[in-house]
Amino acid sequence: MTEAHVRRLLEVYDDEHASAATLLCDRHPAEAVAFTVVEADLTGHDLTYGELRERSERFAGALLGLGVGPGDRVATLMGKSAELVVALLAIWRLGAVHVPLFTAFAPPAIALRVTGNGTKVVIADAGQRAKLTPSEDLPADPARRIVVVGDNDGGDGDLSFQDLLTDAAPLPGAAVTGGSGVLVELFTSGTTGTPKAVPIPLRALAGFQAYQDFALDVRADDVFWNAADPGWAYGLYYAIMTPMATGRRSLLLHAGFSAELTWAVLERFGVTNFAAAPTVYRALRNSAAPVPDGLRLRHCSSAGEPLTPDVLDWASSKLGVGVHDHYGQTELGMVVGNAWHPDLRSEVRPGSMGRVLPGFAVEVLREDADVVAEPGERGRVAVDLPASPLVWFRGYRDAPERTAARFSPDGR
Repeated sequence: MTEAHVRRLLEVYDDEHASAATLLCDRHPAEAVAFTVVEADLTGHDLTYGELRERSERFAGALLGLGVGPGDRVATLMGKSAELVVALLAIWRLGAVHVPLFTAFAPPAIALRVTGNGTKVVIADAGQRAKLTPSEDLPADPARRIVVVGDNDGGDGDLSFQDLLTDAAPLPGAAVTGGSGVLVELFTSGTTGTPKAVPIPLRALAGFQAYQDFALDVRADDVFWNAADPGWAYGLYYAIMTPMATGRRSLLLHAGFSAELTWAVLERFGVTNFAAAPTVYRALRNSAAPVPDGLRLRHCSSAGEPLTPDVLDWASSKLGVGVHDHYGQTELGMVVGNAWHPDLRSEVRPGSMGRVLPGFAVEVLREDADVVAEPGERGRVAVDLPASPLVWFRGYRDAPERTAARFSPDGR
């Protein structure tokens, strides 16, 4: 079952005629709900695929008018919102490339990601606009346009997201890039040196959906919420891109994090399938707010850092469901995990990140040689590329030496 499912996913997303906007939006029923956008006051409104198509076609026309074309970089400095999803689909309709900017970034981190790669447009929430003011950290670039979402007192030459959306002529259709076409240029976090630019092709969606199907076990009747930020891989891949790929509704919280608000959303919207970083679970555990009665959680998952046994114990006793730990990287997506799918579930060992997920082959190599380590021996996590059909990473942009350091000499 798993091998056949992996093959089907690759047939869809690694096809030479594949189109991101078609696969993520246009092929789904217009009346189907893509996201329920939840505000800080717990009001929510549904965003359908028909609405997303109509708005993103108009915003694609606006970006085209700003000179954006295939392969051009468009950055977003935005929180989770309907406008973010519209912007992403518009970028991909043009065959352009999305550059995510985490909203906690300071100007130097933003500069690293928008200079040197020809970024033509930065779309920013009004509250983030000040970070784009030219400075020693972020040199001015007259060729780079700034589009602001929300009320803005901002700089000369700023453009209004809403005005562009209202005034632009729609751009029907969607660019065909094929499976190798780049959708996103996401930079690594910098834990192993200066952040590196990772080009993410359309074919990566096969691996992303496999994770949702196998590890998260998101079903058609789930209320799914991945609380991770889309400025990073786990939030972008699995809170935005994969739900759209599968056409299944998920929640999008248009507000900052607090434990109290998280509890309220879980209760009010009847979340059954929840994913977040261990930090979120620890904040919930440490919150003075009581665990709401009547939670409907079926699955809880975690990624981004090690999940400690104390969180597991707390979740089992207070939430009525354990938290399953998963492991991945910006360059891979998720490749190892304690899968929820009934065909893959096994006993969860506290402190373990789980077993290899379908579509990947992962070994622990010795520290000093590219040979498999003995059981119990400390080593290095390595992916066997020929045996991993869902691997999509081929290298960092303009960094051959840093790319070579990620592969064994024989390329395996």
